[in-house]
Amino acid sequence: MGEQQSTSSEQPPPPPPPQPKSISPYGPARSTVQGAPLTKEEVEQYNDFFKASLYLSLGMIYLRSNPLLTTPLDKSHFKARLLGHFGSAPGQIFTYMHFNRLIKKYDLDAIFISGPGHGAPAVLSQAYLEGTYSEVYPECSEDEEGLRKFFKQFSFPGGIGSHATPETPGSLHEGGELGYSISHAFGAVFDNPDLIAVTMVGDGEAETGPLATSWHSTKFLNPITDGAVLPILHLNGYKINNPTILARISHDELESLFRGYGYQPYFVEGDDVESMHQAMAATLEHCVLEIRKFQQQARTTGKAFRPMWPVVILRSPKGWTGPRKINGGLDYLEGYWRSHQVPLTDVHKNPEQFALLESWMRSYEPERLFIANGGRISSSLRQALCPTGNRRMSANPVANGGMLQKPLRMPDFRDYALGVDHPAETLSASMSNMARFLRDIISLNPNNFRLFGPDETESNKLGTVYEVAQKVWMGEYFPEDLNRGNLATEGRVMEMLSEHTCEGWLEGYLLSGRHGLLNSYEPFIHVIDSMVNQHCKWLEKSLEVSWRHPIPSLNILLTAVVWRQDHNGFTHQDPGFLDVVANKSPEVVRIYLPPDGNCLLSVTDHCLRSRNYVNVIVADKQPHLQFLSMADAIVHCTKGIGIWPGFSSCPAGSAPDVVMASCGDISTQESLAAISLLLDHFPALKIRCVNVVDLFKLISHEEHPHGLTNAEYEAIFTGDKPVVFNFHSYPWLVYRLIHGRKNAGGVVVRGYKEKGNIDTPLELAIRNGTDRFSLAMEAIDRLSEAGGVLEGRGGEARELLRNEQVRCQMRAFEEGVDPVEVTGWVWPSERRGLWSERKH
Repeated sequence: MGEQQSTSSEQPPPPPPPQPKSISPYGPARSTVQGAPLTKEEVEQYNDFFKASLYLSLGMIYLRSNPLLTTPLDKSHFKARLLGHFGSAPGQIFTYMHFNRLIKKYDLDAIFISGPGHGAPAVLSQAYLEGTYSEVYPECSEDEEGLRKFFKQFSFPGGIGSHATPETPGSLHEGGELGYSISHAFGAVFDNPDLIAVTMVGDGEAETGPLATSWHSTKFLNPITDGAVLPILHLNGYKINNPTILARISHDELESLFRGYGYQPYFVEGDDVESMHQAMAATLEHCVLEIRKFQQQARTTGKAFRPMWPVVILRSPKGWTGPRKINGGLDYLEGYWRSHQVPLTDVHKNPEQFALLESWMRSYEPERLFIANGGRISSSLRQALCPTGNRRMSANPVANGGMLQKPLRMPDFRDYALGVDHPAETLSASMSNMARFLRDIISLNPNNFRLFGPDETESNKLGTVYEVAQKVWMGEYFPEDLNRGNLATEGRVMEMLSEHTCEGWLEGYLLSGRHGLLNSYEPFIHVIDSMVNQHCKWLEKSLEVSWRHPIPSLNILLTAVVWRQDHNGFTHQDPGFLDVVANKSPEVVRIYLPPDGNCLLSVTDHCLRSRNYVNVIVADKQPHLQFLSMADAIVHCTKGIGIWPGFSSCPAGSAPDVVMASCGDISTQESLAAISLLLDHFPALKIRCVNVVDLFKLISHEEHPHGLTNAEYEAIFTGDKPVVFNFHSYPWLVYRLIHGRKNAGGVVVRGYKEKGNIDTPLELAIRNGTDRFSLAMEAIDRLSEAGGVLEGRGGEARELLRNEQVRCQMRAFEEGVDPVEVTGWVWPSERRGLWSERKH
């Protein structure tokens, strides 16, 4: 049979599927944006600048002398201990120097944020080549001796750290702990309409939770009132010893990821330096023009919108331009995890590595780029590629925000005073009242103050601020949002259910010279323990840097406190953030627990006016008894600790039988109720009432600037009388603070002891021994041990108090609520005389 002929109905075979795009960091440049904007001469200039920068980066890691290799390299020229990170430096340098071209061309206001801040050689090299470093640190001059000092100080005792620390000109983000670069960048550009934050995101950093949530920050960026963030995701492929996730997924998946986040991704990939110069130059320029187009459209029309903001995905080898292999060709270096930190670790003892390092460093031509110009790069190269003055990213005052900060315009907090006719008899909502104060601060500072919080501003009773400012929302809107949704494209309240992102925004806002406050539920502030820790370290180190100007304080308001989380249960009961803060440097941390609304106003005013602190304010959001008039509150808060004569039964000039102390609003109320119970049973008992607002008053003045001297401490707490201290948080913190004080062993501290459930407020207090009955019984026990004072009547009184406590517990278990005599307790009117007679 002959061959069967095909019919006209048959279809041609389908084309082969498209080949997946390469995810290798090697090869000629591959980029989304095409173009060759650089002349041949400019490419040569960028090659030279790149080489000079890379030489400086290696020099910082290895050399303590012979900085320009004017003599053959010798082991004596090395630092004895090699520290630092090289792997991310080439990509960061590459980005930084190419953005400089656009700063010069378009007169941009820009800062550089190094997410992988442990790659500090990258940003330090740029500050040195731009001339900023020698201006700030004249001893690191632009000559051979200055360069020797510049190299030696890096990661060296008495020198500077290996991150983009506060000593680094142009840095407002250290990058030691990963995850916060994007949120810091957005914080810096809020209310900075002309600023672009060029933000390098390491692909290891991109795996952290805080970084992942911060990509959503564009949903809060208004192109009319705010600047822009240009993220550069640097896929160099490896962390310390592992591949990175985003470097090992397909192009399509990576592109879909960022489109889903709301960005337009632009790829620049490869290792061929000359073609990469052209690709990066074209791509960054395209992104800048996109940003300016979006901003112009919004600002011309007056209609804010959320565009697909650009993100650059730079894929280049880790340790780019280094040796591809080492150790006789057995081990990969460039393009592999070995280049992450010190790339050649055995140069002191391994002749092959020694020779390879010298060859590698000389490949960057220090003799041509530095020696020929007296130890610095040529003036023509600097003039061609570097901006001048404050347009240099290493000299931008935004990164030294204290230079730009303007004092808040503050209303007089006294105008918001709560009336207190009879102390501990008036019930008022301290937090709702303070919200009126915040409302007017926002009104007076429409471009200089923002309120941050994770979806809790209304819940925390601060909703009054919505009378003058809404929540920023650049997402879609539904009709029901008009029903008190309080959303607007221009607002002053920043809410996202990510404590990490809110804290990062606030830190960036403060570091660039503005003011703000973070409000949060007390139990969940632990989510940002480590972030606050890092900010404390930044502030402390900044105090040692003479050119760093003080910045507005980081103010954290904690509410929905442990003692009113009875309804939410055990998971919501944790006051331990105070322990975290108390561990930080006494130069930068302050903790305040105002007992009532007028004290809350006084403390908030003080904190918002302060500089270079982390201030933590703890106050409940529910209505509570009010204790002090505004005049008395100001005096009490100014002192930070004091005797309350009006609640004391100890005659002036005489020693008390017992001291009943408290710290925290709810803890204070229970302590006063305990005093009243004790006086019911022992009318002649001499009780001294003490209240603490400033927690650090308890510690020695030798350990904290707010601490009391021993004489001051004993004047309040005595040196030999029993003290029952009711504390808001974990009791161990107070024991730690008073360690070494006279009679420290006579102090019994009651506080939260990890005993919780779905309780009533009183039952939760009873579980932890902080209720009025437990406090009164503790005082009786201590007085009974002392002998004589109670005249043998302590046992009977104790039994009656215990019976009443059990009755209240049974009521809670049966009815689900506390007895009205507990919830409605006020200071007995028959004891008002104590106040009027003794408060003066």
